[in-house]
Amino acid sequence: MTLGNGIRTGAQYIAGLQDEREVWTRGKRVADVTTEPGIKRGVQTLAGFLDRQHDEKYRDTVTYQDNDGSRCAMSFKIPKSKEDILAKGRAYYEWAKWSNGMFGRTPDYKNASVMSFASATSFLAQGTKGQADFSQNMTNFYDHVRTNDKVLTHTLVNPQISHAQAAAGKFSSEVALHVVKETDAGIIVNGARLLATLGPSADEIEVFPSTVLRADPANEPFAFAFAIPIATKGLKMICRDTYDHGKSHFDAPLASRFEEMDAVVIFDNVLVPWERVFMYGEPELCNQAFGATNAVVHMAHQVACGKLAKAEFLTGILVSILKATGRDRDLAMKGMVSEVMLMTETIRALLYQAEAEAHEDEYGNFIPLRSPLDTSRNLFPKYYPRMVEILQMMGSSSLMATPAEADFANDLTPDVLQYFQVANLDSKDRVALYRLAHDVAVSGFGNRQALYERFFFGPPHLMHAAYFDLYDKDRVTDRVDALLAES
Repeated sequence: MTLGNGIRTGAQYIAGLQDEREVWTRGKRVADVTTEPGIKRGVQTLAGFLDRQHDEKYRDTVTYQDNDGSRCAMSFKIPKSKEDILAKGRAYYEWAKWSNGMFGRTPDYKNASVMSFASATSFLAQGTKGQADFSQNMTNFYDHVRTNDKVLTHTLVNPQISHAQAAAGKFSSEVALHVVKETDAGIIVNGARLLATLGPSADEIEVFPSTVLRADPANEPFAFAFAIPIATKGLKMICRDTYDHGKSHFDAPLASRFEEMDAVVIFDNVLVPWERVFMYGEPELCNQAFGATNAVVHMAHQVACGKLAKAEFLTGILVSILKATGRDRDLAMKGMVSEVMLMTETIRALLYQAEAEAHEDEYGNFIPLRSPLDTSRNLFPKYYPRMVEILQMMGSSSLMATPAEADFANDLTPDVLQYFQVANLDSKDRVALYRLAHDVAVSGFGNRQALYERFFFGPPHLMHAAYFDLYDKDRVTDRVDALLAES
């Protein structure tokens, strides 16, 4: 691994993707992800975002200058004060606004996790199995991705043959990723993982501890954390159907820009060098990884900023529709939109509290207050589908009455211009607005977004149970006990 000079340009990012990676889509192997229909425009969007890091308008918000003079993404900065937490929040929010939260897996998400692990090396130093200095490996990897501005994807979930087996904290070696052999060079892994968002257009993949494993010697082959380049021999990606069907930005304003592609990852006896292994063979240690390093808190901070941007965007679409149709004085319509406004401001308030109560952790770094972030990430999977439902109810059949951009330049143009106008918008602007609403509330792209939000951090029932376990229950039950003691 080599140290670079910090932030890359979009052109450098695109050039880095033109390698020997094995990506499959629509039944064929992709020759070049940067030119593949259905993938390439998402690559171009992300390249444009990377270019903005060099723009004076954004540079001081989304990057910082390291001690050696290198300019790096702000998401890599190890926070040493509350002011650093606020600065990171501003950077996360700025990145999210560039896609209005619709490009969910921007690089700052995984950057936050790498930063967390690298700033809590004493946790990784507990690892004793294998032939690696795990904490030093993570520090080296952090420096590598930080100074070379690498784009990361990750995968956490093992496929299951039996839900009962998985619920018991076990996995099947028939399908789940596991270590099959140790060598002097590294570990050999085989199996599959779900689901690498942005996988085909990332530089490297983090493969981190999966769901809870019982601390049983039989589970040791499934307990590991490592990172390798996407172009590693034996690593294969199988993509889902694309939601970018080549339509214009007018016809598909979101899908044409923000398709970030998800893929199942197959590891066909892949060699992971020892210097890229961060945890190995210790299920109990792996189970603690995200919590003990505070990675879950820093990642949740990035997510909360992104969800705020997304909620604001949905609010903006709804208000724009009310204004366009002249229904912004209708009490029922205002009531529906105010419900979305309430959700948005709840997410904002929770983020504000988390940042305002940032504090020093056990490693001498600063973290946002966890509880409001946990509240936010449990609420948004409920909020977002409801926001979409309200948009569907308000848009009604108008979400389907959407001529194509080509219909404004053919023999039907006079009819389209006449019959698709509304009170406060001409036909073309009205159709553009409703095509945007359609891409959120009806299209395949929009439905993938809703599914993504429902399960972003995991199955809701597990998230809610974990929230219960983490909640400061004594603080509220003590008051009940105190009252009862008075009688």
